[in-house]
Amino acid sequence: MIHTYQTILTEKLLQIKNDLSAIATYNAQTDDWEAVPDSEDVSESEADSNIGADGVEDWNERRATLATLETEYRNITRALEKITKNNYGYCEICHDHIPEERLLANVTARTCLAHLNDEVDLPL
Repeated sequence: MIHTYQTILTEKLLQIKNDLSAIATYNAQTDDWEAVPDSEDVSESEADSNIGADGVEDWNERRATLATLETEYRNITRALEKITKNNYGYCEICHDHIPEERLLANVTARTCLAHLNDEVDLPL
């Protein structure tokens, strides 16, 4: 079954990298993504303040989208690393097995159902 999870995660990683590349650039030194402005954005010297405001709004949306995608990217890469280290599918809190049903529903799950609410407190 571990190969099934690995395949799913690898496919998700390719998709998330494509999504990230559309709005950001990757810095391998910092292992971080940085939002880039839309190539269609109007320059700051644009006289119409409404167009400038639209550009700022678009930039803020891109950054928010980037934050969501980057979190998903980190969850996927963490899960793939766990597979490599043979500790995928174990709760990071109690170290019990994570039920298969939970992993099928969320292949990047870090906790068992008993610790589901504690997952948000785990370090990124």
